[in-house]
Amino acid sequence: MLDTRIRVLKFAVIFVAALAVFQTANAQEEKLPEPRSELANVVIHVNQVGYDIDAPKFAVIESKDKLAADTSVRVISTSDTTTPLSIQLGTRQSIDEWFAGRYFYRIDFSRLNEAGNYHIQVRGEKNEWKSTSFDVADSAISNVSLPAIIDFFQHQRANSPQELNADQHLLLFGSDDKRVDLHGGWCDASGDISKYFSHLAYTNFMTPQQTPLVVWSMVNAAESAAPKLDELQIAEAMRDEALYGADYLRRSLAAEGYFYMTIFSYFKKDPEERRVVGLLANSKTTSDYQAAFREGAGLAIAALARISTWQRDRDFTASEYLYSAERAFNHLQTHNLEYADDGKENIIDDYGALLAATELWIATDKPQYRDAARKRATNLANRLSENGYFIADDDSRPFWHAADAGLPIVALVRYLDQETDNAYRSPAIATIKKAIDAQLKLTNAVTNPFGYPRQTFRVNGQIREGFFIPHENESGWWWQGENARLSSLATAVISGGRITHPGDGPYGISPELGQFASTQLSWILGANPYDICFMYQYGHHNVPYMESMFGHGSGKGGISNGITGKDGRDDGSGIDFRFHAGGDEWRWTEQWIPHSAWYLQAVTAISSSAPKRPAVTRDTP
Repeated sequence: MLDTRIRVLKFAVIFVAALAVFQTANAQEEKLPEPRSELANVVIHVNQVGYDIDAPKFAVIESKDKLAADTSVRVISTSDTTTPLSIQLGTRQSIDEWFAGRYFYRIDFSRLNEAGNYHIQVRGEKNEWKSTSFDVADSAISNVSLPAIIDFFQHQRANSPQELNADQHLLLFGSDDKRVDLHGGWCDASGDISKYFSHLAYTNFMTPQQTPLVVWSMVNAAESAAPKLDELQIAEAMRDEALYGADYLRRSLAAEGYFYMTIFSYFKKDPEERRVVGLLANSKTTSDYQAAFREGAGLAIAALARISTWQRDRDFTASEYLYSAERAFNHLQTHNLEYADDGKENIIDDYGALLAATELWIATDKPQYRDAARKRATNLANRLSENGYFIADDDSRPFWHAADAGLPIVALVRYLDQETDNAYRSPAIATIKKAIDAQLKLTNAVTNPFGYPRQTFRVNGQIREGFFIPHENESGWWWQGENARLSSLATAVISGGRITHPGDGPYGISPELGQFASTQLSWILGANPYDICFMYQYGHHNVPYMESMFGHGSGKGGISNGITGKDGRDDGSGIDFRFHAGGDEWRWTEQWIPHSAWYLQAVTAISSSAPKRPAVTRDTP
């Protein structure tokens, strides 16, 4: 154990030193004050990008002192200063775990569905405060976000001359002369120009889906949000970006039938130092670069199978996409345990393989993929605990995930798009419903004015519940903001809720679920305790710019990591967000492509639904 801790500490030192190369340019030019360091007596936290007319709308008023029950709260039009809506203050709440001595009031102004630009005004006996301005419009979030996401991924393309030249002849780790062409794809983050199918494979239970998730999300958006993309005149741009990503996935398939998992830069400026590797916790690279289902291969197969149905060619043909997906799936049916670091399958293999089998079933209608999908869906149903959370292993470890928490439900929903046999549909639907109900119950079990989704996890041998992932975990060092998790859960409750909780609320689901989903997007867009809009260069307050090599760095429209539990607390309790942390600020401010991939899925979900509700008359001023 001591040896392991030394190795982990060594890695942490190396990693922080490497990331110091990518310090934010703004931090170097001017030391920005930390968020909340200059806090007013009253602060109003709002979604800084916009609220959809038909969606729930909320804000949180935070105060140093208790506000009188008759405190005036109004929505003010910025164009003509009229007051279309007056709002009740709401119940006073405290979150001592986060901010002892401060008071919070969640206010609801969902009745406001007249397009315009507004701010919220709070007026006491002697003082008046107002929020930053925001838009209310039809499809306000989609109209801004969908073009922004495409722009961001175009910015993230690993297509500088240095990267293209190096990646066309990458050396495999452990080989003196075997090289492969793995050019293309996207840089993983604003401070990391490496390319990953998944970067935490050695943890077994924390493995995120990275580049393959991006491609599948784009294919899903191009299909599910086609009318909105056509309206915005960006449908072809979305399809082209998805095909660009699919070409990289196809290129990543080795002759043996597995996918290469990681192209690692070692944080070095020389592009010829890049290698195809397996990555361990102590920054040691190995030849364990074969991706298991849970290490990105399942999502890669799903993306290639699904995009093959477009019958569109780019660098490869549609038939090559499908052949590659089938070949990789059949290879992993035999060899997956060899590539899994602990030699055992877990829940991430199940939902990764479920999505892969489902897309192959849809693309080919072959019984072998139907049977494989049914097996994995049954596995997921059997992993659901009595309390409604999934079990990750074959024992008692809860499934919690900083990025992909909603993916088990999303995979089951996609499976139900194809499954018609009620003997298999019923348990899948029951699983989705129980998991969604448990998520809402857990989130609402404590004082939670911002509606942040809570989770069940095991830390230091105990089952616990909390807002943020535990910092003491299988990685030995990795924890960061969880904006991808928020978007994944928003996607899950919308797509799953249409099956299990249909209603006349927003997005075609029950009002309670619509409120939950909308709240997650609003948190990302500024309605959080630090007033940061995490979609870069949108809203009123952003993270500082992060510089990187080969012309990369922070990209407009990208989503940053976000807010975490308090640094130094193993269980993830408390709350933290920093612009400056001696090279460790990446935990909060760095852009990471899974955040944008999941945000794209959430925006796709709200863009492909929502029945219109009747207009609400303005209040009389």
